[in-house]
Amino acid sequence: MKSGKTNIRHLSLPELQKYFGSIEEKPFRAKQVYEWLWLKHATSFDAMTNISKDLRSKLEEHFTLPAITTDTTQHSDDGTIKSRFRLHDGHMVEGVLIPTDTRQTACVSSQVGCSLSCKFCATGYMDRKRNLDFDEIYDEVALLNQQAMEAYGKKLSNIVYMGMGEPLLNYKNVLQSIERITSPDGLGMSPRRITVSTAGVAKMIRQLGDDKVKFNLALSLHAANDEKRSQIMPINDTNNLKVLIEALNYFYKETQNQISFEYILFKDFNDSFKDAEELIRIYRQVPADLVNIIEYNPISNARFMKPDEDVAEAFMEYLSKNRVNARLRRSRGKDIDAACGQLANKG
Repeated sequence: MKSGKTNIRHLSLPELQKYFGSIEEKPFRAKQVYEWLWLKHATSFDAMTNISKDLRSKLEEHFTLPAITTDTTQHSDDGTIKSRFRLHDGHMVEGVLIPTDTRQTACVSSQVGCSLSCKFCATGYMDRKRNLDFDEIYDEVALLNQQAMEAYGKKLSNIVYMGMGEPLLNYKNVLQSIERITSPDGLGMSPRRITVSTAGVAKMIRQLGDDKVKFNLALSLHAANDEKRSQIMPINDTNNLKVLIEALNYFYKETQNQISFEYILFKDFNDSFKDAEELIRIYRQVPADLVNIIEYNPISNARFMKPDEDVAEAFMEYLSKNRVNARLRRSRGKDIDAACGQLANKG
């Protein structure tokens, strides 16, 4: 945005109050505008109907309000809704609403594209264009919440930062977006209902511990030895399993928050009993609550396949027999490329 104006949502309430003082407006106006920005999710100054036209013009003159908009929406046969959101500069990101009988989960993006190049993920084949600002991530959540209300009559119950991008490489904005989402003058959601997923940036996992965050953490593991993991996730070359295990233990020691592992099953790559044994070994080194075993969702760039059903069941049985709390996560929204690893702005 080249206008030279400040994004009004980047001002705190005290900063907004200071501005209103400088133009000799009553202090309560700042609170009104702040509520429009966050609680009521106004996407333009004109929408602020209890503010005088004169004041709205002044705001328009001094500030921008670059709210994101829904570009396209696709509905899956299983009820999943995928949206492509347009940002103020024309870039696009995708978000997904995943409904079940007990939950309405929003899967949100934190970057335009991704720099990590994981071999099984459609986003990994895109370049990283930029990070999302915290207010853009908030907009995604607010729009998906609106969708949940319209389609299912229920508010969002959970948020997962598992869309496009690596959340911990956009650390500041991700944490600020969660602060707004959980704030009483934002969406007021409990941080315990929010999970941030990482491909494994050990230094930033430790930073989460230092910052005493209150949300949950998921590690995208997908292979339980360094050789295999490096083949499909180049980040493992600089953040190997030993370093990640240490970082996860530090995170837990500092926060006591839930940790889970994500493990996509790939045919003839990580679906043997030996692979299960290695996964169990890692599970026992970290106070993890859960291992999500995920069905692989094919993408055009990668040659991976999902294992046969009996192989997946045997893998799950082996974990269960060894007292691993594992859940097989069936893919949702495959028919609209909305499932895990499929987000690529195809619309």
